[in-house]
Amino acid sequence: MVQAKDNPRYDYLMGIVNLMPSSPGVYRYLDAEGTIIYVGKAKNLKRRVSSYFTKEHESRRTANLVRHIYDLKYIVVNTENDALNLENRMIKAHQPKYNVLLKDGKTYPWICIRNEAFPRVFLTRTVVKDGSNYFGPYTNISVGKALMELFEQMYHLRTCSLNLQPSMIEKGYRVCLKYHIKKCLGPCVGGISRETYQEGIEEIKQILRGHTAELCRKLYDLMMQKSAEMKFEEAEQIKHRYELILGYRTRSNIVPSTISDVDVFAYDEEDSSAIVSYFHIVQGAIIQSYTIEYKKQIDEPKEDLLALGILELRERFEQEDEKLFDAKEGEESASKGRPQVELIVPFEPSIVPDGCYAFVPQRGDKRKLLELAEKNCKQYRLDQIKKSEKLNPEQRQTRLLSEIQKQLGLSGLPLHIESFDNSNVSGSDAVASCVVFRNGKPAKSEYRKFNIKSVAGADDYASMHEVVMRRYRRLVEEHQEVPDLILADGGIGQMNVIKQGLVDLEGQFLKEQMLGQITDDRMHEIHELLQIPVGGLVKDGHHRTRQLLFGDPPKAVDIKAGSNLFHLLEHIQDEVHRFAITFHRQKRSKSQIHSELDEIHGIGPKTKQELLRTFKSVKRLREASLDEISAVVGAAKAKLLFDYFSGRDDVSRETEEP
Repeated sequence: MVQAKDNPRYDYLMGIVNLMPSSPGVYRYLDAEGTIIYVGKAKNLKRRVSSYFTKEHESRRTANLVRHIYDLKYIVVNTENDALNLENRMIKAHQPKYNVLLKDGKTYPWICIRNEAFPRVFLTRTVVKDGSNYFGPYTNISVGKALMELFEQMYHLRTCSLNLQPSMIEKGYRVCLKYHIKKCLGPCVGGISRETYQEGIEEIKQILRGHTAELCRKLYDLMMQKSAEMKFEEAEQIKHRYELILGYRTRSNIVPSTISDVDVFAYDEEDSSAIVSYFHIVQGAIIQSYTIEYKKQIDEPKEDLLALGILELRERFEQEDEKLFDAKEGEESASKGRPQVELIVPFEPSIVPDGCYAFVPQRGDKRKLLELAEKNCKQYRLDQIKKSEKLNPEQRQTRLLSEIQKQLGLSGLPLHIESFDNSNVSGSDAVASCVVFRNGKPAKSEYRKFNIKSVAGADDYASMHEVVMRRYRRLVEEHQEVPDLILADGGIGQMNVIKQGLVDLEGQFLKEQMLGQITDDRMHEIHELLQIPVGGLVKDGHHRTRQLLFGDPPKAVDIKAGSNLFHLLEHIQDEVHRFAITFHRQKRSKSQIHSELDEIHGIGPKTKQELLRTFKSVKRLREASLDEISAVVGAAKAKLLFDYFSGRDDVSRETEEP
């Protein structure tokens, strides 16, 4: 733990803190060079700033900040909202070293309605403050393209960059191909009035703001009016627009009709980053969505980070020309004032912006909407992880090992994992295997095979006990690295046997210590080495990995089937089983082709092969004469064979006699 008193300027800084007011404000920490290294806000300046100098800091990053504070300054403001706004502006202006860093290098497209006599509508990734209207951004480019196709079908807007001021139109332009194929209404040659063209632009703005319900109602009424007036051609054109907007509205409206005009914010964090996801909902449709990430420099409260995210996103997407009321309600709106905006949030932020109120739903449609935003948060993090892992594949393995460490509560990353399995058929040819994974990948050069020596019959537990003691006695005696985690291919029984094997091995070393063969210091090292965590990989009835057991008593660890971590554990279990089965088959095959000739010193594989090819079996060879054998392998080897079989016959006769 690091104390603020370790800062050589502690007395000077506390002198400033003691004089600070208990009112809202913004404080700045400066280093010895006068550079702002941290900006913070507070409801109560004195209480908040004093907490940095009166508490012990377990966080290394916070401790580093406190250690480097050379001076502090503060600004008193009227309200908490003023403090939030001022802090936000100062962070953007100074980019302090220890403040959260907005990770927002992406440029998503916007739909721009150009500030022109006959406005163009197009997708762009550059926002220019020239009086044009921008809607978006569209994190899914296909949504922006679909809207542009909709506008092209409905309004036949111009796409050229001609200067369409009245004086220029009077001089005359040559129409383009789009005019001839009826994809443009020809404003360059007076084919449509500015007022009529602007009506279409206003409808586009309504669609982009999400006000499609009112627009559909107006178009429907107009269509029925034209039909009643026998203007069927105009009615058909309006019907076409009405159906296109209705189709778009149906696709975009994934929000229950009971929810209208709200902002939804979801939050997700890990040790070094925080993610805030945003939905802007108008008339039951999500018309804006965005996700930002903050890189945390110190351990800031999640309530503060959520408040900062809300301010950043609302400030970014609030447009001056956006109205939440119909024009006909303008006078009433002016008299009553704009209503407060509802913010759906997972928890109360430290500060709620002016003109808003926070609501934390527990159930119902709003809760489902919040869960959708939270899903986007998690997906954003997964996308970032996949991008970084694509650039650096080693990160994927490190992340999986970190997840194992977190799930099992290990003291360090399990960079070295070993797993054991037994194999035998009715107790015969019993073997065991040990596979080694380093950094989440198989280290096949370190795999080991074991012939079971001290166990008779099919006793898997005793075989496992023998192998564990042999394996780790050798590692300890040769001063090799022991694993960070052992995984048994089995359930609680196999786990307990491995744990008992480690205990019994330590007992053997203790006896050697008592005999003076091991020093006390070395025995202490051995004790530490043998404190290896043990888990168990359990399979289902189809011999597929089902779950991971860990702890004392062992309990199932919550690992989602199909996840990358689950596949890693599945790989370890499949690999140790494959290795054990392969070794067992090799041993069984070797025992099946074993011959009595293998016991005779001086008879090699080639001689054995030639004898069996000639005599077909050992029985016929035993019955053959010395001359017959000599004709195949020569006199010297024939004498060896004949003497061997003669001696075996003598032994057999002696054994059979009463």
